[in-house]
Amino acid sequence: MTPILPLAPVPDAHSRFSARLQRLIFILGFVAASLGAFLWSWRAGAGIAIGTVLGWLNYRWMDRGLGAIVSSAIAQQGIPQPRVPMRVYYGFAGRYALIAGLVYVSVRFLDVPILAVFGGLFSLGAAAMAEGLYEVFTGSI
Repeated sequence: MTPILPLAPVPDAHSRFSARLQRLIFILGFVAASLGAFLWSWRAGAGIAIGTVLGWLNYRWMDRGLGAIVSSAIAQQGIPQPRVPMRVYYGFAGRYALIAGLVYVSVRFLDVPILAVFGGLFSLGAAAMAEGLYEVFTGSI
């Protein structure tokens, strides 16, 4: 019986995944925004578009923060308790505060429906599911 060896990580796999995911966020989000504007109102379409952009920003900031944590851990290999810069933690908390503030401003002053903005924020989840299905069915990373 031959031992099963783990697959070696593909060096550029994450950047390809990230690029596909970001494209999917915009494609799915703006298709939904167009449908929302056509089926309901232009304000609903604008709310979905705003939520899509905020979902994309959330992913970008989360990806950068996790990249900083991984870089810190790799740089401090062998240390029992690696230290992560405080700015990373502030970035994680700050992105939620900023997104909440932007949602409030768009609902309050632009008069877009809050459910439409939330629908746009969900474009990140829809894109992640679509990307996962793509990887399962194509066998690629």
